[in-house]
Amino acid sequence: MSQDWLNGSADELAALVPDGARIAVPHDGLGVAMETTRALIRRGVRDLHLVCVPVSGLQADLLIGAGCVRTLETSAISFGEYGTPHRFQAALKAGRIRMMDATCPAIHAAIEAGRKNIPFIPLRGIIGSDLLVHRADWKVIDNPFAEGHDPIVLLPAIRPDFALIHAPYADRAGNIFIGRERDLATMAQAALRGALVTVEEVRDVDLLASEETAAGTLPALYVAGAAVAARGAWPVGLPGRYEVDEAHFRRYGELARSADGFALYLDEFVHPRRQAAE
Repeated sequence: MSQDWLNGSADELAALVPDGARIAVPHDGLGVAMETTRALIRRGVRDLHLVCVPVSGLQADLLIGAGCVRTLETSAISFGEYGTPHRFQAALKAGRIRMMDATCPAIHAAIEAGRKNIPFIPLRGIIGSDLLVHRADWKVIDNPFAEGHDPIVLLPAIRPDFALIHAPYADRAGNIFIGRERDLATMAQAALRGALVTVEEVRDVDLLASEETAAGTLPALYVAGAAVAARGAWPVGLPGRYEVDEAHFRRYGELARSADGFALYLDEFVHPRRQAAE
């Protein structure tokens, strides 16, 4: 990656995502690319296939509420102790999104298959679940290595177009430090076009040159685009950097109960540039 990326922005990353793209996002405990999410909404992207690895919260609720998502593949959308994902619930009840319900192990297994570039992966633990009724793309076969009847589920690999990630820092070559969060590397390696990454800062180091940082680094080979976005995970926290903005989550929960309130939220926190222009 050339050093031109140092002058890029989250809006430029969002411009790389076409309508109808399949994108993978991590759960809130990892690096959630909220500034890129806001940029996608400003761009007006539509018909996304959103894969949550394995769950999501505010990021998914925002994209769904803004009309960006057509298909949702996840094991849960949850705000945990911070309230209810009202826009997800409203869209699901109204039939505005296609729901591909899953489990956490199923999502992890399928995206690992994508990382390995194999077409499917077997998984136990969901035989007898009603998920098999609703997921026609999941196939039950007999284990070909068993002597007797031994059903097992085959899951198609998940190969997103992009993974959206926010990370603490990068070096000038575009290598991204993700630390222990190996799920982020799996998502990036499974993505057909790579990861779109925002970082808090750029450091004058070579992340791959040191034993201490190389193991926690996503090489630039797997990065489709990167940009600096300080506090780019806000209002979600970034481990080791800043905590969840609980007051903001309460504010969002109050506004997102209604479509009108959600529109006010977008005007205040997502479209400030549009307001300034007007």
